[in-house]
Order: sequence, then structure tokens, then C-alpha cells
Amino acid sequence: MEAHNLLVKIDNSIALLTLNRPKQLNALNLQLINNLNQELKKIKTDKNVKSVIITGSGEKAFVAGADIKEFAKLNREEGKSLAKNGQKKLFDFIENFPKPVIAAINGFALGGGLELAMACHIRLASNYAKMGLPEVSLGVIPGYGGTQRLAQLVGKGKALEMITTGRIIDANQALNYRLVNNVFESEDLILKCKELAHQIAKNSSNAISAAIKSINAGFDSSLNGFEVEINSFGSCFGTDDFIEGTSAFLEKRKPNF
Repeated sequence: MEAHNLLVKIDNSIALLTLNRPKQLNALNLQLINNLNQELKKIKTDKNVKSVIITGSGEKAFVAGADIKEFAKLNREEGKSLAKNGQKKLFDFIENFPKPVIAAINGFALGGGLELAMACHIRLASNYAKMGLPEVSLGVIPGYGGTQRLAQLVGKGKALEMITTGRIIDANQALNYRLVNNVFESEDLILKCKELAHQIAKNSSNAISAAIKSINAGFDSSLNGFEVEINSFGSCFGTDDFIEGTSAFLEKRKPNF
């Protein structure tokens, strides 16, 4: 059963999650974060779903930011708890999700909205999309992983420039910064996301999960990415997907995962 602020459609191995708070430009509040977490937990164990697309309702916004009304009066400890719990429940959860998560950035992706998009594995944007982390204009900094993921994606210098100025960039600038993977006409965005998801679905879900884990390990200072890759590589051997994939190659046919 879907919540009114989150629309869920599962079709042809793809789960399409649409954040549905159009009057608030799909701003992230605690309820929406909880609902996304619960829905993703279901999808994680659903063998019929091979990938996830996250987008926003309406034509104006992916997610225009966090709901400022919920944290405007918090003290230091409450602010710290908000960031810690949010990162664990949604942003880190998405980054380490074993199935590919694609952000369909259909409009404004600001503050927590851009942080949500950056937590996704792949980002495709509408030509009308606008992106930025303007938190310093509110007297705070990005708290849902933005200072870390933006620097990883665009480099330290560009991240410092974007965050300290609070500047909002357009889709073509985001593509130039390598913040997004590609830019499409607005009406084609979801179709292009689905095409990418279907291309991914042709491959081994087990191997894709291992690849996500290994790539993420390279950005985790507490882990040795090469060791994680070696272990993940070894864990693929002997699996049903490995047997099917290698057999199909040797038999000169397409694999059926």
C-alpha cells in the first residue's frame, strides 16, 4: 500500500517511485524519508524488481529541498540527530542499495533534493533541471551527505565553489561538471531512464550488486576497495548467474538471468 506522498509503480522489473508533494515542490520531510525507506526495504527483497527509478511529481521539481519548517527550531544536538538518522535511513541506504537506483531529475534538485539524487547510483536530468546546495544561505551546511558526495562527483574545487556560493547550476552545467550522466528533453526523461534500466536488467543481478558494493568501497576510507573487489569477484564464482553467463558465452547464445 503506497503513501499519499509517495507513488509506487512496479512494471516490467522496474520500480518507479514518484515523490508526490507537488504543492511543496516535493520537499523532503521526515514522513517522506520514512516512506521511501519502507518502500525500498520491500523492493530490496522483491525478486521481480531489478532496478529503481526515483523522480518527482509535476514539472517543476525533483525535490526542491528538505522541509525547512521541520528543522528551523532545532538545537545543535537535534540537528546532529536529524542528519545522522536521515543519512542512515535513506541516503546511505540508497547508495548501498544492491539494485541500481536511477535519479530522474525532472526539475529543481536543491539541498536535500540534490543530496538524494547524488545518493542514487546514476543520474539522468531533464533539460529544465536546476541543481544546487544553497544551505549556507540558511546558516547551515548540507547535512545529508552533500559535502562528501558532491566532492566525489565533481571534485573538491567545484564542490567548494558550489557549496560556499550556494549557486544553482543548470542541466548542461551539471553535465559538464559530471554531476549527471546525461541530459534529455523533459518529455523523454522517464523513457530514457527505463531504457537504461532495461539494458541493465539484461545482466546478472548478482554481479551488479557485487559491482555496486565494490565501487562504493573505493570511496570508503575504512575499507580497502581492492580487497572488497577481490572478495566480491570470488563470491560470483559458482553462482547460478555465473554458470548461466559463462555457459551462454561458450555456447554463443544470450544468457537468461
